[in-house]
Amino acid sequence: MDIDDFYRQFQSNLNKTIAGAEAISEEANQLIRASISKTISGLDIVSREEFDAQQAVLHRSREKIDLLEKQLVQLESLVRDNSK
Repeated sequence: MDIDDFYRQFQSNLNKTIAGAEAISEEANQLIRASISKTISGLDIVSREEFDAQQAVLHRSREKIDLLEKQLVQLESLVRDNSK
């Protein structure tokens, strides 16, 4: 579930809860909604798409590092062999 779906579901649940509590004034309702929106927007979370994209970048970077490490070992071996 991405953040937008979570927010919509949370908002829907909040609307149902607030609709049942008739004692809460419209102003309090708006303040609660604003507070919840601010809290959710301040969370340090990323969407699933962003997470997957970063995971792919990390995987490609790991492959490149592994390849470079192998090349370094080969070069070190050549230098050792040539210095003998």
